[in-house]
Amino acid sequence: MAAAQEAAPRLGAARTCRALGLAKASYYRRLHPVPADRAARPSPPRTLSPAERQGVLDILHAPEFADRSPAEVYYTLLDQGTYLCSPRSMYRILEQSHEVRERRDQLRHPAYKKPELLATGPNQVWSWDITKLRGPATWTYFYLYVILDIFSRYVTGWLLAHAENASLASRLIQETCERQGIQPGQLTLHDDRGAAMTALTFSQKLQSLGVSQSFSRPHVSDDNPFSESAFKTLKYHPGYPDRFGGFDDALAFCREFFTWYNVQHRHSGIGYLTPEIVHHGLAPAAIQERQHALLAAYHTHPERFVRKPPAPSPLPGAVWINPPKQLMRKEAATLACYTNF
Repeated sequence: MAAAQEAAPRLGAARTCRALGLAKASYYRRLHPVPADRAARPSPPRTLSPAERQGVLDILHAPEFADRSPAEVYYTLLDQGTYLCSPRSMYRILEQSHEVRERRDQLRHPAYKKPELLATGPNQVWSWDITKLRGPATWTYFYLYVILDIFSRYVTGWLLAHAENASLASRLIQETCERQGIQPGQLTLHDDRGAAMTALTFSQKLQSLGVSQSFSRPHVSDDNPFSESAFKTLKYHPGYPDRFGGFDDALAFCREFFTWYNVQHRHSGIGYLTPEIVHHGLAPAAIQERQHALLAAYHTHPERFVRKPPAPSPLPGAVWINPPKQLMRKEAATLACYTNF
């Protein structure tokens, strides 16, 4: 709201609210708040008194009506010559008493909190997942475990196996943490809710290593975007076959692919630097070298560049899994300001 109030005088209220995804009514209501001493809204004359509402609730709780719907109670009483209130009013009274729910006996899922993870450098947040690689025959698969640093996009560890289980995952995470020098309390590991991720032995291994665990929400496809993007890069790679001839064939491909991915692949999410450069802290020097090359080109032919010298793509200072809505609105407001000047 503060961003809207700051940008609206320059851009207009309608344009600012549209850029921020904010209703204009909410914007104007915040500009003219309701006085605290305003008189309370009077009750309509048709409203039932507290005693009458309690009487309706007592009737609905009576043994003969406890298992019946409000409509059945209403017409049963009406046949007896009694009118208390409408069926809709009965529902309102039950709802205010927190007694309206799904009557069928079915599983009710809890409300899962959206994971919000921030990484401002390497080895702060890792994302990992398991994907299947098709084997030589139908219904045969090899299982590829991949651990990815979300800030640098560097594949810190991977494992190819014949099965998916928690013991292999535990071994992989322990070896990867030792290789990267992870200290207790330093790292958060984000994953989906697969069987290997939610296994008790895997959670115990993370606790012994001092690694925090984060889960995606069930049935949500975009809570683990970095691992899914890496798997897409893997399976759309030109050398990726329709099927692998055997385990050794798949292993050889993975060794070659992850070397290419870490060392040669220029990732759009990190300013077209390679994951290895970003992960090992070499990004500032690489960007500086790019800047020197661009300035040399500018001084040679300044007429080929409009308004200002060119600049290389920057490295993001922070990487989020599910950034907060307030941050997204602030970025949208900043983009709107730049767009309209």
